Amino acid sequence: MKTLQLYDYLVFLIYFFIVAGYGYSVYRRKKSANLTASHDYFLAEGSLTWWAIGTSLIASNISSEQFIAMSGNGFKMGLAIATYEWMAAATLIIVAVFFIPVYLKNKIYTMPQFLSERYNGNVAMIMAVFWLLLYVIVNLTSILYLGALAINGISGIQVDLCMYGLAFFAIVIALGGMKVIGYTDVIQVVFLIFGGLVTTYLALDKVAELNGQSGMVSGFNYMMSQSGDHFHMIFKKDNANFPSLPGLTVLFGGMWIVNLNYWGCNQYITQRALGADLKTARSGILFAAFLKLLMPVIVVLPGIAAYVIHMKGGLQTELLGADGVLNPDRAYPVLLNLLPVGLKGLSFAALTAAVVASLAGKVNSIATIFTLDIFKKKIQVDASEKKMVQVGKITVVAAMLIAVIIAPFLGIDKKGGFEFIQEYTGFVSPGIFAMFILGFFWKKTSSNAAMFATIGGFVLSVIFKFLPRVMNLEFLNSTGFAVLVEQKDKTLAYEIPFIDRMGFVFGICVLLMIVISLIDNKRGVVVKGLEVDTKMFKVNNGFAVGCMIIGGILVALYSIFW
Repeated sequence: MKTLQLYDYLVFLIYFFIVAGYGYSVYRRKKSANLTASHDYFLAEGSLTWWAIGTSLIASNISSEQFIAMSGNGFKMGLAIATYEWMAAATLIIVAVFFIPVYLKNKIYTMPQFLSERYNGNVAMIMAVFWLLLYVIVNLTSILYLGALAINGISGIQVDLCMYGLAFFAIVIALGGMKVIGYTDVIQVVFLIFGGLVTTYLALDKVAELNGQSGMVSGFNYMMSQSGDHFHMIFKKDNANFPSLPGLTVLFGGMWIVNLNYWGCNQYITQRALGADLKTARSGILFAAFLKLLMPVIVVLPGIAAYVIHMKGGLQTELLGADGVLNPDRAYPVLLNLLPVGLKGLSFAALTAAVVASLAGKVNSIATIFTLDIFKKKIQVDASEKKMVQVGKITVVAAMLIAVIIAPFLGIDKKGGFEFIQEYTGFVSPGIFAMFILGFFWKKTSSNAAMFATIGGFVLSVIFKFLPRVMNLEFLNSTGFAVLVEQKDKTLAYEIPFIDRMGFVFGICVLLMIVISLIDNKRGVVVKGLEVDTKMFKVNNGFAVGCMIIGGILVALYSIFW
């Protein structure tokens, strides 16, 4: 039954007042200290601790696309979808060791600023506009829409009202600036993890009841015995889910492009660490990597539990969409409706915390890019610190209003919300990552090469997406580079899995960027560089030990669930 009881609302209100009250107290302290500088508002410069940075990274990353869409993928394809989370843990270590030192050494505060200082203003401005469009039209709207659908599925509250409530709550947090976001995210993550673990425990207990037992361990063992195919991390080509997670590519191919671009070249994520010193930033990122290992337990296992319950005769009508077709994205909200009063409110608060924290972080990044890279550079060059903060706050409200208007029209296809976001972001990720990685570590990379990656990477992604379908290239299937898919009109076509496609496009972009740069170097084109010293990549013993522990856990997990 899609309703919350009195005790559920009380639990949720406690969560709301704790977050709002703590956020207001942080804002008041900041205001009394007269911290009105734009860098304090957008970056909380020097004021976030390692644990605040780590929790803020997770709070900004984990949202409705994980709780709802990734849980739905857990229902559909099983533990393999956890690759995104576990590979992210390894990726965060790489970012902490190699990326963050370059940003901090060169006083980089936004990704367009990096492109401007490394290449030129034209590349930076094109990418600033692109990032704003991507963040607002794809990311912000999808988080808002999926979050509203989830809350509607739990509470029965009208979807539009859910969107308005989430948007308002996120605006209240975001208007306080990055410091308020960073420290309220600590509370958000506590609710997110605790509430998520409670949901997982009760979901596995429900599975155990199917076998006449009780408890999380019994439920997990029974779940593995009844859905062994849902506990394989690496798919073979004959698996129906291979196009989504194409075999060993998830370990040695395009999955690295997905993660490194997201965690290392993304304003929305790196912004949390850009205002800290190197030691604090690295410690925070390492803490986030540890938390990442826990996320599949919270978001994927409940989806698999819902699958087992469904296969055993439960949740037959609850998982059907409006069109009467089974909708895996309904797995998590439906599962929450099985929880007892009070605990349902806690899980509801955890889900809301994930959505609101992610919305607030995303909209703050939108405001940062617009204010520092567009308004300050092109609209009002002599803008005061106070003016920039005002523009940032106006941008927060404007971006959220646009998202509220667009969200109801968001088209999330049958692949599910998580894949929808990953695939369509992947049209530009390879070119962006190629531009960043060569900009970091190859001094000869030219601005013309970067401009090619900006535009050419997108064009190549479109070609690789549609060319096999249009030309029906059967030979690609025989080489293993494509898989057979069925279009809506029942005609057969071939498609390159989007993760593989990203790897191919990245490789081509790097190769052509090198060629273009060498030609520019011979022509005497001036190339701008960054200050990079190999000494900045050294880590302390504590960080090294943490990295080895995470690495050992990942090796063990993939060995067990290969």
